[in-house]
Amino acid sequence: MRSLIDIAELSLQEIDSLIATANDIIDNPKKYADKCRGKKLATLFFEPSTRTRLSFEAAMYELGGNVLGFSEAQSSSAAKGESIADTAKTVSCYADIIAMRHPKEGAPLVASMNASIPVINAGDGGHNHPTQTLADLLTIKREKGSFDNLTVGLCGDLKFGRTVHSLINALRRYKNVKFVLISPTELRIPEYIRESLKKDNFEVVETTDLEAAMSDLDILYMTRVQRERFFNEEEYLRLKDSYILTTEKLANAKQDLSILHPLPRVNEISVAIDNDPRACYFKQVLNGKYMRMALILMLLGVE
Repeated sequence: MRSLIDIAELSLQEIDSLIATANDIIDNPKKYADKCRGKKLATLFFEPSTRTRLSFEAAMYELGGNVLGFSEAQSSSAAKGESIADTAKTVSCYADIIAMRHPKEGAPLVASMNASIPVINAGDGGHNHPTQTLADLLTIKREKGSFDNLTVGLCGDLKFGRTVHSLINALRRYKNVKFVLISPTELRIPEYIRESLKKDNFEVVETTDLEAAMSDLDILYMTRVQRERFFNEEEYLRLKDSYILTTEKLANAKQDLSILHPLPRVNEISVAIDNDPRACYFKQVLNGKYMRMALILMLLGVE
């Protein structure tokens, strides 16, 4: 039995295989409509979510399976003080696979160590979000054809952004990837990631100026400043509008730039950009469903 807690647990061959399966699902949806008949997915969401939870549920339904679970901690026995370990053991009696989101880093790992069924990390605090990264990778592959030789700009909250941390960990395994890290000083990438990239001889540029960096980018990964990660409301209000992507700021961008965003968006991408052919963030949402379908099949050992 295998779980997925961190994107680094997947080999490059496994990522390629998941992408191939997702592309086949896109081309041949009927072929997969009964693959998980009789199987149940438990969605244990201790933190708010729209896309990730509904995406997992849609994925399982489209594979012919069923879904049970909860969408907030208050509607679970966690409100009574039940441990993650006990929740995982209990839910293992009812379901075949678990998708868990939790505000505490490491909670899905604890669940996976106690469950008798596979556990998928659907986001843990500011740490990791491997299935969002799989959605990002499928989007990049479909837009660019390859992961090699890309200049990737990551903009916004790079300190607490678990999607950013996961994506960097995935892309660093490919050839000649250059990272341009665009953030306010207070929300810079964590030191351990910066040092690790430099140690492995990646080209890393850190800047506070989005427009100055724009012309070099093949990928622009925008993120919101996350209110829920701040201890201080004043600090959040000061930083929340640090970067707002407008059509004017795309004036010097490449014509084949791909703009990604893990969503939800607050105001960091102008809605005027939604109709720009370079906007890929709603494609990302759809790609997330297909990659979660592929992942569920893999972890359940379904051919």
